[in-house]
Formats: sequence, C-alpha cells, structure tokens
Amino acid sequence: MTLSMILVQNLIVNTLVLASMYILVALGFAFIFNMMGALNLAHGGVYMVSGYLCYYLCMLLGVSNWLAMLITVVVMVFLGILMEKIVFRRFAKDFSRIVMVGVALMTLFTTTAVVLAGSKEIRVDPFASGRQTFGTLTISNERILTFSIGVVLLLAVLFIVNKTTLGRQMEAIAQNRTGAALCGVNINRVAAIVCAIGLGLAAVAGALMGAYRSLTPTMGDVMILRILMLVMLSGAGSMNGIIITGLVMGALDSWLPFFFQGYGSDAVAALIVVVLMLIRPKGFFGHEM
Repeated sequence: MTLSMILVQNLIVNTLVLASMYILVALGFAFIFNMMGALNLAHGGVYMVSGYLCYYLCMLLGVSNWLAMLITVVVMVFLGILMEKIVFRRFAKDFSRIVMVGVALMTLFTTTAVVLAGSKEIRVDPFASGRQTFGTLTISNERILTFSIGVVLLLAVLFIVNKTTLGRQMEAIAQNRTGAALCGVNINRVAAIVCAIGLGLAAVAGALMGAYRSLTPTMGDVMILRILMLVMLSGAGSMNGIIITGLVMGALDSWLPFFFQGYGSDAVAALIVVVLMLIRPKGFFGHEM
C-alpha cells in the first residue's frame, strides 16, 4: 500500500475520533438550547476546565486517569444542576443576560486556566497504551478508546431521547414549554437533568481530548466556535443533523490542516461553513436558530 493511502486511512480515523467528541459536546449544548432557549456560551469552557481538572487530579492527587475522569464528570454534573438553578431558571426570559453570563463564565474559566497552568500545552496521561494493527493501518489504542466511548455515549443519549419518559418530556418541553407544564411535566427537574447530562458529556470529551491531543486555555474557545458552526449547519432541533454535521466538522479539522498551515485551516473551515449557511440559512436538517 502506498504512503498516500496510509495517510488517507489515518485521516479518516482522525475524522471519526474528532467527530465523536464534537458530537458529544454539541449534543449537550443543543439540549440546553432546544429546551430552554439558552445559548450557553460557557459550554466550551466546561469542556476545557474538565480536561484541566482531570489532569490536576492525576498530577496532584496521584489518582488514575479513569478515576480522575469519573470525578470530573461528577463535578460537572453538579455544576450543570447549579447553572440550571442559578442562571437558566432565573433568567429564563432574558436571553441576552444568559449570553452575558455565559461570556463571563467563559472568561473566568480561561483566565483561571492561564493563571494556574500558563499558556503551554499539557497532556492528560493516556487512557490506553499500545497500538493495534489492521493490515497496513496501525491505530493507537487511545484513538480506538476515545472513538468507542464517544459512540457508546452517543447511543446511550439516543436511547434516552427516543425510548424513555425523560426523552418524551424533553421533546414536549422543547415543542411547547407551557403545554408540557400543564400536562404535569416537572419542567425544572427535567431541565436540571438535561443540564447535568449536557455538562457531563462535555466533561468526558474534555478529559479524553486532553489525553488524545493536549490541553490549552484556548481549547474551550475553539470548541464553542465548532459547536456553534455545527449546530447552525445541522439546524437547531435535529439530533441526526448534529451527528452528520459533526462528521463534516471532524473531516474539516482533520483534512484541512494537511493542506493549510497554522490558522489557515481554521479560516478555510469557517469560510466553508459560511458558504453552506448562505446556501441553507435554516441549516440542513432542522430549523433556524
């Protein structure tokens, strides 16, 4: 097999890994937006802080990275419940104030990361060592594990949304909040659960990406931009759309750096998204944000 074919195979694998993480983070963001109309711009910060929290739990307390990830997820789940009660519930009818709080939290998260860790890149210890060989393709176990966890969590989320009472309540609130309340749905309880799930998914992605790539204070800014582009492309309210456009964003972030150096790949990706949005202002699968 030629070197170019091996390169293509590795880029495809990288696309799948990145897409699985983008989809996890974007689903949590979309849940909060669809149910509460809240644009949680701090979601990228949660993703970034989760990676750093996992790292410091490993370094300072000496716990395994698996236990560190579990603790990180629990912390972010409680943070999600607090954010729903203190921010989203209190400012339910004030969209601009929720956006301002999200920007403030994002700034706080980023500044804290810079103060504590500096601007240098650091990495969480690998969750899986070694490599697997499939014919001429060699894939690290870290990639396989990251993708596998992403797929398992995605399937779990799809099951919750499509097959459980909670999923039906989420759909009812997203369609008609007042009508759902009149039908006996405890909106505050469901909203708290959704926020907990959303931040928990971001926590898993942050911890895994900290080992798969690296941690930087700006990774949350990059992720929130990816989420916004992904959700706009898919169209708000479409889970299937998020999955498909997540694959598209993963492909852009995997393939474009091979052709464009530095920030050029980010600029080209943004340009492609703008062109697609001009073609389909309402997104490809849902309705307009």
